[in-house]
Amino acid sequence: MQLTTFTDYALRVLISVGANEDQALSTVAEIAKQYGISKNHLVKIVHHLSQSGYLSTSRGKGGGFKLARPPSEIRIGDVIRDAENHFDLVPCFSTARKGECAIEPACVLKRALREATRAFLAVTDDYTLADLLRPRRRLQKLLVVNE
Repeated sequence: MQLTTFTDYALRVLISVGANEDQALSTVAEIAKQYGISKNHLVKIVHHLSQSGYLSTSRGKGGGFKLARPPSEIRIGDVIRDAENHFDLVPCFSTARKGECAIEPACVLKRALREATRAFLAVTDDYTLADLLRPRRRLQKLLVVNE
């Protein structure tokens, strides 16, 4: 299973914002520099995280964003579910592709992969953003942007 870049970056944004929670508001430019990723892509991600209730944003000069709720209330499994469009590991998971595989009526692999996906999400549900922020000092040092 592979998460999309969108989900990867969404998790990185939350980690960055959470690690710097005690400082000023975070900005797209700051996070783009920290990770070396596109500002344009991050704008979409921050918007999504805001719409999903993970970030609180403020516009204008001195604006930025912060966590909308405590890190202990942000389950990683929820973030992944909100960011991913689907978990179709193989084409037969999609109803639009139903019947394309010759062995589909007798296939056990499909069931095994569905169980594996459920297990993956169950494990990520056991982690919160607070868990990912435990090495806060190390994270802060790693996320320092040298101008």
